Amino acid sequence: MWGVNAAAPPVPLVLVLGDEELLSARAVTAAVEAARAADPGADVREYEAAALTAGEVAEMVSPSLFGGRRVLVVRAGQDARKDLVTALLAYAKNPDPDVTLIVAHLGAAKGKAFADGLRAAGAFVITAAKLKGERERIAFVRDEFRRNGGRCDEAAAAALLAAVGNDLREIAAACSQLLADTDGRITEAVVARYYRGRAEVSGFTVADAAMVGDVPGALEALRWALHVGVDPVPIADALADGVRTVARVASAGRGNPYQLASTLGMPAWKIQKAQERSRGWTPEGLVDAMRAAADCNAAVKGGAEDRGYALEQAVVAVAAARGLGSGR
Repeated sequence: MWGVNAAAPPVPLVLVLGDEELLSARAVTAAVEAARAADPGADVREYEAAALTAGEVAEMVSPSLFGGRRVLVVRAGQDARKDLVTALLAYAKNPDPDVTLIVAHLGAAKGKAFADGLRAAGAFVITAAKLKGERERIAFVRDEFRRNGGRCDEAAAAALLAAVGNDLREIAAACSQLLADTDGRITEAVVARYYRGRAEVSGFTVADAAMVGDVPGALEALRWALHVGVDPVPIADALADGVRTVARVASAGRGNPYQLASTLGMPAWKIQKAQERSRGWTPEGLVDAMRAAADCNAAVKGGAEDRGYALEQAVVAVAAARGLGSGR
């Protein structure tokens, strides 16, 4: 999913499609390594598409008097000018087997015809899109450990994400550091011990306290998180996610978490945790909590003057909503 096999014979056309910088960089590196594995002396040249001319392409892909493999890396392919796109697509119809053309493209609407043309010409496509949601990020974390000889379960991966955030470069660095400093068997306890200074002040800690009605605990965690520099946006997101998750799980009933996992599209451990959090919540209370979380998101992401105050208001409102409606 995130790269090519450097041991495999190099392919003449590679399209790296997506806007996740780390995955794109890894895919390009893997494609270059595959070319160098076939010819360690390969001539590798990298260009930004916006600065590359059709004449330079013609020179790079023309037969070499000295032989040897050539690798042309074109970054930000979506910015290529029309004449460059025309030249590269014409070349892609009959590529030189001794040349590897690697094009990185964000995959959005801009320059779509270029990406579509390379795909139609038979380019090997590597997806490097941003990961969508917690499940994909958890899968990424577990794969990071697995491909480097370690082991990590879902709960540990979730704990690591709570500790370091959602930036893929930071996540990858954290995985590498944990592997270097442990025996490679990563559990939730290992993550908590290693990142105790950061995991204790994550947005999920604030949300967990609010969802069980612990106003003092939630406010203390929130103030400490803001004090040490945790960004307000992921805290607001965690609060909204906590309310939504409990609402979805509560509406599904008290079934077995493993049986509900496929229906709800969540990992079983998260469903089990939400089932525990759902005690004391009523449908009316959850509606109030969702409204408070939505207002908080709008304030925090809309540039409120005091985002910390908006978060405090939301934490109090969500905690207060727990148990509401039972007497209505």
